[in-house]
Amino acid sequence: MGQDYSWRDTLDAIRQVETGGCPNDGIGAKGDKGSAIGPYQIWRIYHTDAAERDKTLTDYSRCLTSKNYSERVVRAYAHRYSRAALLRLEAGTGTLADVELIARRHNGGPRGDRKREKTEGYWRKVREALRG
Repeated sequence: MGQDYSWRDTLDAIRQVETGGCPNDGIGAKGDKGSAIGPYQIWRIYHTDAAERDKTLTDYSRCLTSKNYSERVVRAYAHRYSRAALLRLEAGTGTLADVELIARRHNGGPRGDRKREKTEGYWRKVREALRG
């Protein structure tokens, strides 16, 4: 039987890949010429997409300054596009495939898991971060 993964495992691995070398868990980090912000390097369109699922997500700029807010954005996005995987991870019974689905979609958009070549390097880094 394989190892079970949690939502926290997933978030920590994604944040490690996105901003692991930055101080303060990535608070204040900007990437992609300022288009991606905060600990999870969230783009405005990603936030807009997540906010359609969670109406309390009203201020994109908070992704830059709040790890908690950023995690709520990532969760809303995952809930929208990878609900079953998210629920298993939240229950602590997620599989490596669940983490992969969430990570590839975080990186490559709603169909990021189908963009195998585009998201392969990213997934490899997340998988390594999972192993710590």
